Amino acid sequence: MTDSPAPGDARAVQLAERLDAVRQRINRAAGAAGRGNNPPSLIVISKFHPAEDVRRLAALGVRDFGENRDQEASAKAQELEALDLTWHFVGQLQSKKSKTVVRYATAVHSVDRSQLVTALERAMAGEQELTGRADLDCFIQVSLEDDAGAHRGGAAPAAVPQLAEQLEAADGLRLAGVMAVAPLGADPDRAFEKLLGVSTGLQRDFPGASGISAGMSQDLEAAVRFGATHLRIGSDILGSRPTVR
Repeated sequence: MTDSPAPGDARAVQLAERLDAVRQRINRAAGAAGRGNNPPSLIVISKFHPAEDVRRLAALGVRDFGENRDQEASAKAQELEALDLTWHFVGQLQSKKSKTVVRYATAVHSVDRSQLVTALERAMAGEQELTGRADLDCFIQVSLEDDAGAHRGGAAPAAVPQLAEQLEAADGLRLAGVMAVAPLGADPDRAFEKLLGVSTGLQRDFPGASGISAGMSQDLEAAVRFGATHLRIGSDILGSRPTVR
């Protein structure tokens, strides 16, 4: 149920309408997939949009937000700290940014290489010693391209078991599951069916790694059909990215 927006705030009204429409899509997709009692979680991707839009959405009941650039995410998390939001880092992450990301992120959805696991573990050791924060949820990003790692990032499916073992053994990190972006121009059903297969194989050895982060504005229904537990929705809620001046 979406709360009422603040009176006189046209942008809040627009966001409320867009949010409600997306939630209805998710509920319909979950019902059609026989998941009406277990719909996926919604992560609103707020990249390129101002912190004030995040504040408006928080007032409408949204708690989970995703960003793909550390500098922007860090600034928003700091500005909106009093709202106690959950921040998800969803973009390709440079190892050197790990120390900053672990200060605000509850989850990183784009773990795609051994060096990044090592960097995140090292960063978490320092952060947990300083603040006592909870372990960091880590999703292994899987490339669904025929040419592994091309275009949209991610580890080849064959590399997932090794990364999973490293994450499982790492202090301060929790193996949460897998993440993927459907390849450009590809059939999303085929892509997410492939991701579900990778997830099923992973859970045989790591039963707790049940998360599937998949589905965006254009393909959320396909993602829900193939087991997505987390949807990453941006433009259908926030609209096109603002013009950068």
